[in-house]
Amino acid sequence: MPVDDMPGTLQLAGELISRRSLTPLDAGCLALIGARLKPLGFKLEMMRCGNVDNLWARRGNSSPVVCFAGHTDVVPTGPLDQWLSDPFIPTVRDGMLYGRGASDMKGSLAAFVTSIEKFVAAHPGHAGSIALLLTSDEEGAAVDGTVRVVEALQARGEKPDYCIVGEPTSVAKTGDTIKNGRRGSLSGTLTVKGVQGHIAYPHLTKNPIHLAAPAIAELAATVWDQGNEYFPPTTWQISNIHGGTGAANVVPGTVEIGFNFRFSTASTVDGLKAKVHAILDKHGLSYDLVWLLAAKPYLTPRGDLVNAVSAAIKQATGIETELSTSGGTSDGRFIADICPQVIELGPLNATIHKLNECVAVADLGALSDIYFLTLKKLLAG
Repeated sequence: MPVDDMPGTLQLAGELISRRSLTPLDAGCLALIGARLKPLGFKLEMMRCGNVDNLWARRGNSSPVVCFAGHTDVVPTGPLDQWLSDPFIPTVRDGMLYGRGASDMKGSLAAFVTSIEKFVAAHPGHAGSIALLLTSDEEGAAVDGTVRVVEALQARGEKPDYCIVGEPTSVAKTGDTIKNGRRGSLSGTLTVKGVQGHIAYPHLTKNPIHLAAPAIAELAATVWDQGNEYFPPTTWQISNIHGGTGAANVVPGTVEIGFNFRFSTASTVDGLKAKVHAILDKHGLSYDLVWLLAAKPYLTPRGDLVNAVSAAIKQATGIETELSTSGGTSDGRFIADICPQVIELGPLNATIHKLNECVAVADLGALSDIYFLTLKKLLAG
């Protein structure tokens, strides 16, 4: 089906897919979206940082501010010969729209726009404001994208009251899962020091792998917290261990251990660090430890936004949605610094980043309806 023959949300999703916005490229997606928003009375503010294109668009000057957030960039396609159709030519087969970004997240972006168009047409004098925060730097380094827009908004005292991130959160049916928070990610690179020497003279050496082993066992067995109503317990996992010279007859002088915490709001960064250092010190290790905080956890408890989105899903689809904080990180971690209520809601995540990524055509319409009803509940009473 040619793009020009596609109706509504499907057509816009197809137009976005046809733009080869491999991260961090935007490839004209933001201009396309901006062209749909400007006639609705949106003020468009392009924020280019490095080689990343960002857009902050807002209609209205009062609170509450309902913000839709997402990204135009997509991951690489993988082997083209394993796609059933060109990943940048939107193709509908058997009720599914195929193309890179169909689920993650150009389908959501299209649904954002069409839901806003319907809402403004029905409620031109709505209360509060509607905003969009869009970037082309989510799938890549994520250093010049959403975080930069958040910094700019924070510097001038502008902030959303509610934010819906269009990440593909659904599992079996669109709307069955809302992400109302995400765990934090804290990594460490631990270098345990020993004394290198000939393996036949162990009394003249100190094997750092042997020295580190009891501490590793204790770290692996430690219960860091019990989690809470929304989060599972914090986990600690080793990702990499490097030690040795490559020779079979040399005791290494150091061993490097990479590890990661996925942690909830039941723990703090400083608390986790302190526990690790206490265990290492208890075992008398000589070590260096470099920390990297990749993401802080955030949580939106049940309240105005969760209730509005849940009710909209029920009204549009009949589904009783579930709250979840599972999975990796998203740009919601940046937005939570300036927005008190952040959730993620999008289509099925079964094919994201895969070959032959796709989204059900019917789900695009349902998603647009959910976003529309959410706006109605938050801004039109």
